[in-house]
Formats: sequence, C-alpha cells, structure tokens
Amino acid sequence: MTTSSLKKIGVYTSGGDAPGMNPAIRAAVRTALSQKVEVVGILNGYVGMIENRMITLQMRDMANIIQRGGTILKTGRSAEFMKPEYRATAANNLKAQGIDGLICIGGDGSFRGAQLLGAEHKIPIIGIPGTIDNDVYGTDDTIGFDTAVNTALQAIDKIRDTADSHDRIFIVEVMGRNSGWIASHVGLAGGAEEILTAENIISVDKIVENLKNSRARGKTSSIIITAEGQKPGRAYDLSDAIRKKSGLDAKVCILGHQQRGGTPSAHDRILASRLANAAVEALLAGRNNTMIGVQADKLVEIPLDLVTSKEKPGDKTLIHLARLLSI
Repeated sequence: MTTSSLKKIGVYTSGGDAPGMNPAIRAAVRTALSQKVEVVGILNGYVGMIENRMITLQMRDMANIIQRGGTILKTGRSAEFMKPEYRATAANNLKAQGIDGLICIGGDGSFRGAQLLGAEHKIPIIGIPGTIDNDVYGTDDTIGFDTAVNTALQAIDKIRDTADSHDRIFIVEVMGRNSGWIASHVGLAGGAEEILTAENIISVDKIVENLKNSRARGKTSSIIITAEGQKPGRAYDLSDAIRKKSGLDAKVCILGHQQRGGTPSAHDRILASRLANAAVEALLAGRNNTMIGVQADKLVEIPLDLVTSKEKPGDKTLIHLARLLSI
C-alpha cells in the first residue's frame, strides 16, 4: 500500500536501449496506477526532461508491449544534463508537471544523472538497471543482458558452421566498451578458444601460440571472441596483427547493434517486471535515491551514490573455463 504523499511519478529510459525496457515500463506503470498514483512518461530520457517532452500513461498504453524490444518512451544520452543549469531546467519542468518522484531505467551513466538531480533538487528517485553490458555495480544481472547474450550466441553458432566448413579462424566482436560480461558469457557458451576483454588482455604472440597449438592437436577451425572496447572494429586490428605474426588468416565478424534489439527473453521480461514493481513500491514507501538490483536471485536496494562510485568487475573464471573446455 502507498505510505508516502506521492501523487504522480515520472518514468523514463536513459542511455543505450536494452531488450526488456518495455516490460519494465509496463510493470512500473501498472503497479503505480493500481495504487491510484498517476504516471507520466518522459520521452527520450534526460533530453525530454530538459525539453519538457512528457506524456500521461494509462493502463491501456501498456497493452502488447511486453514482447517488444527497444523502449516506447525512446531513449538517448545528454551531455547537457551533466551541467547544473540544465538539471535545474529539468527539475522545474518536472515540478510544473506535478511529478514528485521518478523511476529511472538505465545504466551507470543514467544513474549518475539521477543521483545529481535527486541531490540538488530533492526529487526522490529509484533506479532500475537496464543495460545489455551487465556492468552496474550492486546487481548480479541487468535488464537486456540475457537477450543480448542469446542474440550474439545465435550468430556465433552460425559462424561456427562456416568456420568448420572452411577450416577457418573467426574473430567475432561483441559489444562491451568497458565491460567483458557479454564476451565472457558468449565465449563460454559458444565454445570460443580465446576471449579478449578489458579485464583479460592477451598478447598477440600468446594468441598465435595458442592457435598453433590447437592446430597441432588437430583442430582445423577456431572462434575468438573480443569485446569492442573503446574502439569498435578492433577485431580488424587483431586480425591484421595475427596475420603479420603468423600468416594465419582470421576472418572478422562484428555483431554490432543487433545485440541491442529484438524480443526480450523470458528471463529479461521476468527480471524487468520484478525490478520495476519493487522500484515503484520502494518509491511509494518513501525510500529514494537507491537502485533495485538482484543478488542471488533476491531483490536488493543499493544507494545510488554507491552504485555510481564503484565498478563491477568481470568474471574471469568464465574465461579460464572457456579456455580449458576449448582444448
């Protein structure tokens, strides 16, 4: 039951889109409306907040969106929002709409903006981790991660067929600028011989040595997974380096933004529904400036200042296991 004085809340998605954002919006809206709290959808994240682009959301607006990828509220990034004067504009727009609480669905960058807005303008905010990178501190899982991994895995399974048919080496680049979570999970599930991430840097000489050892054992095809890092397309640089060092020809496949799209998996729909329901309940119970996450399949609340001040390390055990099992 509602124990706070909140009458109207705003919901927005921010940063990169992630499959499962729509189920999260759906759960947040329907949870709030079931408790007689009005809901406003803020379009295009912080850009819409600054430009006062907001719409009233009703129960029927949530029909048939649970299976849709992307976000019906649109999303984006805003460098302007990092400036105090633009946050002040956003806060004035929110107050003019009568919004007295916010649900932010996004990643660590979105939470930094939310934390600043809440601290400066005393607006209660609850965060929901929505990013395919799974790099948010304080939660084991994020909305969109499972779908992105399965999307990449489907592509890698098909690439393996070609690699095997032609006795080729393939370097497959997956998303993950600062995080290797997609790469490590996809690499293990896809039977990769090498997985390169920001947390697991391997020299070209070592890669070449491992490839030659694999061929000596009778393997005629290989899959290497690399996270994109700070420079999307780094797989081409790696391919060139391998060719120069060994003469081996490594084909490149960059999966790119297809990992962001598509129908969210059952796992992501359920996770999104649980997190969003709990986020609204927390906001209405008077709690604020926290993120609802999941640890050991239990919902937890983590202060936003802690979430935004710490990094979530990658899981190197998966990389070591993938290398062992690829022998």
